[in-house]
Amino acid sequence: MQDKITLIGAPTDVGAGARGASMGPEALRVANLGPVLESQGLEVVDRGNLSGPHNPWLPPNEGYRHLSEVAGWNQAVHDAVHAELMQGRMPILLGGDHCLAIGSISAAARHCRETGRKLRVLWLDAHADFNTSLITPSGNIHGMPVACLCGRGPRELTEIGGQVPALNPKWVKQVGIRSVDAGEKKFVHEMGLEVFDMRYIDEMGMRHTMELALATMDAGTHLHVSFDVDFLDPDFAPGVGTTVMGGPTYREAQLCMEMIADTGRLASLDIMELNPALDVRNRTAEIAVDMVASLFGRSTLVHRNRRGHD
Repeated sequence: MQDKITLIGAPTDVGAGARGASMGPEALRVANLGPVLESQGLEVVDRGNLSGPHNPWLPPNEGYRHLSEVAGWNQAVHDAVHAELMQGRMPILLGGDHCLAIGSISAAARHCRETGRKLRVLWLDAHADFNTSLITPSGNIHGMPVACLCGRGPRELTEIGGQVPALNPKWVKQVGIRSVDAGEKKFVHEMGLEVFDMRYIDEMGMRHTMELALATMDAGTHLHVSFDVDFLDPDFAPGVGTTVMGGPTYREAQLCMEMIADTGRLASLDIMELNPALDVRNRTAEIAVDMVASLFGRSTLVHRNRRGHD
């Protein structure tokens, strides 16, 4: 795993249905994300925040809210993430709402094409985010990024990384899903997206789920983790705009992160949808930072039987 980390803030809620995710990057900094990663022996550079269009807070137009503003933000994210990958660094995108994953993952896909690596995406989220303008109930583009990355969306978003589609649906594994719109559910099945929803996790356990989700990775794999904070159960992580009850417990989420760390393949990361306006004393930001620390290998004990590098 890369030990040179770059933090990139993207302070916007332009793709969301509630205001406040624009404050997410600062909340993560207040929760000491950088120092926590440095305490694990990582070199961390914080590039500050990107700038982009303001949120005009308008109704949808032809199935999309704020399409031009979302495109502007995602182009800025793509350029910043790609630049860090080109320098051999690991970018961590501090969101912001989840529409920004279009820019970060299209940059990872472009980098993998340029370097001959195999891209795999873990989408940790309560939602599948696989809507299109035809099936969306809201027009909010933070419900569409996976569909856009798989080539099902407006040209302004699907073409950002230079290749359409940026992703094959088979490269994406979704974990923790528990809220899917009716039309979206049908589309997920049609496209063959692999979804480990909460029923699967309840029945099979987080360990088995993650073993399957991580099974296809090898030394040539670039793993991108897109971590929507609403993946976590709102009982202990309330600071998100779209809470859905019944998410992973604190320990299940920690195990998920620790098993990702065990692979040593993590190469880029999004931390999305943190909404301090809905949080309690920055608790959700602190929990998100705790999860990211586990994602970078912090565990209670050293498990020599599983982690050959310890």
